[in-house]
Amino acid sequence: MDEVDNRLISALRHDARASLSDLASLLGLTRATVRVRIAKLQARGDILGFSVVMKQDGLSDPVRGLMMIAIEGRGTDRIIRQLSGMPALRRVYSTNGRWDVIVEIGTATLEEFDRVLSQVRRLEGVSASETSLLLSTRKAS
Repeated sequence: MDEVDNRLISALRHDARASLSDLASLLGLTRATVRVRIAKLQARGDILGFSVVMKQDGLSDPVRGLMMIAIEGRGTDRIIRQLSGMPALRRVYSTNGRWDVIVEIGTATLEEFDRVLSQVRRLEGVSASETSLLLSTRKAS
């Protein structure tokens, strides 16, 4: 990908429904060039698809946060399996550094969020955790 492709992808991330004309005007390209570049990005697999984020998607999880988890010993695989089965955990990431796993939590209320935190902390092998509530989304992909 070159700089033009990167700018095109950035524009599509901002508004995936932008018309070819609007994208061409924004990028200083022709409509045909934009159309061809999008087609090539899709054919190469750089763009896998386009999605819609609806208002209710944000409303379904009004309380969101990230929980960083330290795991003692060799229980990481077992704990990841347990975490993956918890419906309030939207994503489970393995990572490096101080924390072994980071989970994205989404709940309807703070009380439910607190219950999820307690449930995770009680898992055998979880030695420490730190949680940050997500207050607002400044940029979405």
